[in-house]
Amino acid sequence: MSIDFDSLSVGDAIGETTVTVNRADLVRYAGASGDFNPIHWNERFASEVGLPGVIAHGMFTMGSAVQLVTDWVGDPGAVVDYQTRFTKPVVVEDVAGVSPTDAPGTEVSVAGKIGAKDDDARTVRVDLTVSAAGQKVLVKSQAVVRFQRP
Repeated sequence: MSIDFDSLSVGDAIGETTVTVNRADLVRYAGASGDFNPIHWNERFASEVGLPGVIAHGMFTMGSAVQLVTDWVGDPGAVVDYQTRFTKPVVVEDVAGVSPTDAPGTEVSVAGKIGAKDDDARTVRVDLTVSAAGQKVLVKSQAVVRFQRP
């Protein structure tokens, strides 16, 4: 890690990013994860069970959000804990006349800041703000990063 632990302070921003999710991403994720629940690909089924449309997999959204932390720290193994609560689904619209791979998709915004620092354990807790369509989709999204001793 090239980040100087001692220079980090509570409130420091670690960055922000936007993740664009389209229906093709959901199909690929379903294949990789084995989660073929029709709420992630079938508009009619999703509507019949009371959803506003096809929604992104929760684990896809969660994994996309923590990528900001792993990119910042440069070592995915440094993330020793990650938790969140799902509050709103990420609705991924179908675009008529556009192939799923070319669809513009839904934008998920992720921003991170240091919410706590433990000098003895050499850890920081990164608090993530994750939203789509102007609404928070994850809350209490927190990743704990451990830094090696010099």
